[in-house]
Amino acid sequence: MNILLLGNGGREHAFAWKLSQSPLCSKLYIAPGNAGTASCGENVPLSPEDFPALGDFAQQHQIELVIVGPEAPLVKGIFDFFASTPGLQTIPVIGPSQEGAQLEGSKAYAKAFMQEFGIPTAAYQEFSASRLEEGLAYLTTLPPPYVLKADGLAAGKGVVILNSLEEAQTELRAMLGGKFGSASATVVIEQFLSGIEFSVFVLTDGKDWQLLPEAKDYKRIGEGDTGPNTGGMGAISPVPFADAQLMDNVRTRIIEPTIRGIQARGITYHGFIFFGLIRVDGDPYVIEYNCRMGDPETEVVFPRLKSDLLELLLAVPSGKLGSTYPEADPRTAATIFLVSGGYPEAYEKGIAITGLEGIEDSIPFHAGTIQEGNQVKTNGGRVLALTSYGASMPDALVRSLRNAEKVKFEGKYYRKDIGFDLV
Repeated sequence: MNILLLGNGGREHAFAWKLSQSPLCSKLYIAPGNAGTASCGENVPLSPEDFPALGDFAQQHQIELVIVGPEAPLVKGIFDFFASTPGLQTIPVIGPSQEGAQLEGSKAYAKAFMQEFGIPTAAYQEFSASRLEEGLAYLTTLPPPYVLKADGLAAGKGVVILNSLEEAQTELRAMLGGKFGSASATVVIEQFLSGIEFSVFVLTDGKDWQLLPEAKDYKRIGEGDTGPNTGGMGAISPVPFADAQLMDNVRTRIIEPTIRGIQARGITYHGFIFFGLIRVDGDPYVIEYNCRMGDPETEVVFPRLKSDLLELLLAVPSGKLGSTYPEADPRTAATIFLVSGGYPEAYEKGIAITGLEGIEDSIPFHAGTIQEGNQVKTNGGRVLALTSYGASMPDALVRSLRNAEKVKFEGKYYRKDIGFDLV
């Protein structure tokens, strides 16, 4: 069958890598893709947010399934566009409706949803610019550290955690003053939860759901989890502390109530739910929902998925998801991201990458790369994710670290301590 995959990051390369292994996949198109996805299918120069152009392409190339990698097209309503456009209505889209995508697209929507359906999460209040003084006063009632979240999408950088009340009040003024554009027109201030974070993923048709391998990612730029947040500097799967009791609590207290809430609200949801969780005193709480797979988590989750990914995805629109059973590889998968110098602040693009041919025992998932002639160059802040299998987490990480040394580009940086807190 012909498939159209939307996106151009490491997540999408992991999707393309896994989809291309399926005997059901005849032709895979990636819009727009990157230097890595080109080895799995055909890159096409289309924006994931240009719905009319994507619709025309889908009709012209007999596309039978659309898979949406990033969140922005989902929040903007690509599922609804295909579902309501003549000629496109029979093409299934893997992703939620626009309302379902609000679980990620609006922190305030997600918190209200969790509150309504009794899903454990941090206490919170939301503020707009007209309530700035109330927000400043609310901060004085909280103990540090202070958690401020831009309500809308901010490329993974809209969450700020500060220890000083003065800094938190200054940040609130900046956010409500347009620091993140319209994304921070509303700011959620929430209680700080102290614990250890992990990520859980399900594929759902809005009624049935199937659990995928869990993961833990590392967002801070600096070793020892220091410095500003990034899109993700590495990830591991499985998560050593995610034992049977914790995962049973995740199912009964978080996943099942979420699915019941989706049904109660009549939301059409045909895709992934990413639960960003934190374990506090042994119990799981939701930090955030995402309406798609994570990045860099996908780069360890899909390598551990032994089942045919395309077969699983096709079970969503066909109503057969309840009778599919994803199988996980028992080995550890670990990924380390190589990033551009200066990231997550200003960085240069167009820098030549060498040493890719020397990679052994790791899967190189391209993220911010572009092919120019015979040369692969940097094209983003997060450049390349190196994923390795191992009998243990340290074993997998050593392989990725060894290959990280082989890849060369000016300004290259990566964390050498991924998984440090788990051993």
